[in-house]
Amino acid sequence: MYNQITLLGNLTKDGELKYTSGGTAIYSNSIATSHKYTSNNEKKEETCFVDLTAMGKQGEICNQYLRKGSKVLIVGRLKLDSWTSQDGQKHSKHSVMVESMKMLDSKQDGQSNNSQTNQAPQQGGYGQNQNQNTQSNQANHTAYREPQRQTPSKDSLPEIDIDEDSIPF
Repeated sequence: MYNQITLLGNLTKDGELKYTSGGTAIYSNSIATSHKYTSNNEKKEETCFVDLTAMGKQGEICNQYLRKGSKVLIVGRLKLDSWTSQDGQKHSKHSVMVESMKMLDSKQDGQSNNSQTNQAPQQGGYGQNQNQNTQSNQANHTAYREPQRQTPSKDSLPEIDIDEDSIPF
């Protein structure tokens, strides 16, 4: 079976981050999506609110960089949550388990909303405009720094035996 949903919208609130007893991060938030259409020559808009859950490192990243109003593209799977309230009534709702998330706000949008909050690098953000960003970030001691990448030595790489005739390209 295949269960995948893609949502594009804005977060409705600042997210909430909790940890399980095993130390796994669980990030919760909700997204508002809208659908515009015309009915009887009248323009209408339908808004849908969907709860989101991101786990582990992805949940921690969401909590660090996303705020109320952030525009995001979410790909995930639908999940049915069921529970019984204190008065004995059964309830259920659909939510989305986030599998991938892309932040769509520009850096300027994020800085004008909250200048003290680190903004995640956007696509192509690594190294671009580095000189310009370095000057403005020197005053902010929590500025994003690209992680140092180390190339493994040839001795530490495992040897893999592959038959070249089985490679399809």
